[in-house]
Amino acid sequence: MVPVDDAVLVRGRLAVPSGARGVVVLARGSDSSLQSPRLAQTARLFQAMGLGTLLMDLLTREEMEERRTRQLRFNVGLLGMRMAGAARWLRREGPTAGLNVGYFGAHTGAGAALSAAAFRPDQVEAVVSRGGRPDLAGAVLPKVQAPTLLLVGGADTLGLDINRRAYEALRADKRMDIIPGATHHFQEDSELEQVAELAGEWFLQHLGDPREALEDGAEEAAPP
Repeated sequence: MVPVDDAVLVRGRLAVPSGARGVVVLARGSDSSLQSPRLAQTARLFQAMGLGTLLMDLLTREEMEERRTRQLRFNVGLLGMRMAGAARWLRREGPTAGLNVGYFGAHTGAGAALSAAAFRPDQVEAVVSRGGRPDLAGAVLPKVQAPTLLLVGGADTLGLDINRRAYEALRADKRMDIIPGATHHFQEDSELEQVAELAGEWFLQHLGDPREALEDGAEEAAPP
């Protein structure tokens, strides 16, 4: 379990390859990140590139089961603070202590990642949004300091409009890449591989130099 503040624990899965060059927090939003095969595949591709990964849920099991889940899923302030709490924990604990942290957000997790980067800029060095809702970060977008990459499917008409407006609001070092033919869901393996390659290169560029991991292999914060 991942402690995101003094009273809340959420499920997470941590993997740290030897010589990791940083660690990336991956979150989908209110839906379980641990049950997303596309997010899990992206995490494995990041690991192959030498990045540690923390795949985490942003809501507790109880919150996912409650009627108010729909309300919580769009509370990007709350979700962002939990993402920042996970980053704080990673910087202090075990095999990730001292590693620089990046955020990878999908769906509402994109808004949460940018909100976290705006409110706690000391916890993150780079952000990537994949086909998500960066617009949910709203008025705090200009406060984001971390270099930010927006990845959008070329066939996602609504997503292109949303991401273009968010891109204009960002004041940090930024880039927007369009994946030709991809929809909002990035369903094809080739599309996910392209996303992981672009995002991984962004993280490697901004997270710093490699170091020896304290332990080889993967560390589990919780079962899937």
